[in-house]
Amino acid sequence: MSEKPTAVRVYLARVRTALADLPASEVEEILEDVRPHLAELEAELGEGARVEALIERLGSPESYAAELRASGGYPPAAEGATQVMTKPASPGLVKPRIALWGLVVCALGLALLAFSAAVTIHADVLLGLLVFLPVFLISLALLLRGGVEPVLSLPELVWLRGALAKGREQEDTGKVLRYLGSLKPAWWILCAITLIGFGVLLMLREKDAVLLLPFLLVAGAAIVWAGPRVRGDRRLLWVAVPVSAFVIGGALGGFGAAVDLVSNRNSYQGSTSYYPTSDRYGNDQLNYGNHEIENVYAFDAEGKPLTEVYLYDEEGRPITLTRYGCERSSGTKEKIGEDNRFPRPQIQQGVTDDEGNYNGYNGYRSSCRENAGVPFSAAIPKVTAPPPSPSSSTPTPSSTPASPTPTK
Repeated sequence: MSEKPTAVRVYLARVRTALADLPASEVEEILEDVRPHLAELEAELGEGARVEALIERLGSPESYAAELRASGGYPPAAEGATQVMTKPASPGLVKPRIALWGLVVCALGLALLAFSAAVTIHADVLLGLLVFLPVFLISLALLLRGGVEPVLSLPELVWLRGALAKGREQEDTGKVLRYLGSLKPAWWILCAITLIGFGVLLMLREKDAVLLLPFLLVAGAAIVWAGPRVRGDRRLLWVAVPVSAFVIGGALGGFGAAVDLVSNRNSYQGSTSYYPTSDRYGNDQLNYGNHEIENVYAFDAEGKPLTEVYLYDEEGRPITLTRYGCERSSGTKEKIGEDNRFPRPQIQQGVTDDEGNYNGYNGYRSSCRENAGVPFSAAIPKVTAPPPSPSSSTPTPSSTPASPTPTK
């Protein structure tokens, strides 16, 4: 009585058939490479595992063979050989597509959130994870319910695998792809380190971010565990892809934040103290603290306002501001030049009624007036001279003893 073939043997037989157009020696070499992994997977599934269980984890033998071709740099199978693999299943492709594109949307969303959080160094940005969590859960539920095979059989993924296979056929592109593939083990470790470092950085900036650190620790452990197993179980892509996208987005955001910090620091060091360049119109402006100054009034010691005052800085540069005036024809405020003479007339805009009254409610013509007066009075504190100190008092001439008058 012959021994019943195991699930691995049946699966490998179909893989061998899908690779039949390749040289027999190379087919045997490919199968020898994957046989230990399949045996390990069969042991994990338990004794008596069926071929369907392997297909659930790895996809159909034909699609698995196509991936082996692509990873080994072999040309794709002939059209007749791949017809079984590329032909979509009779059930609809709506659910597999939702599973696939839900993963893509979540990955892009996580990358953008990580980028924003790294640029602003603000953990609150990551609250956007709650927006993508339902999409991810729906995608994952459809994957677990329908299996990975319908997703891998989608036309867009078949086209992508074909494009990667053609890229590997080209010498330069193939070298790049193979080199990137060899970096996968280091990439999973780098992802875990980046996630933990990102959490520590946010925690140092905001104490509340300590609540986010356990999540990042779990994600780091998950990517180290799932990453090396993706080739054997494609369902783990729903762990590896989102975490990788998050790490890439955070790395790009951190790089952008560092460049911005360096450029701003150099710009600040090279700027003067009260020349914040220009206002929203592109004209020079003067700031005092956080307030923009449009006019300057000067008074003498008696509280009398001064006119025709010219302002300069400590290096003799004129402190010029944009000067505005009234345009008579249009009745509007217009720029008429710039200088360092103060004070400037106040520009008052309004409307004029039919009788020439300013700001009339029934008016219809724009009006502009220049008020040269000072809108306030200043109480200048009197400065009293301090009493002279003993050391600074005028010295009195020292007295000399009188000489005795001689007597006769």
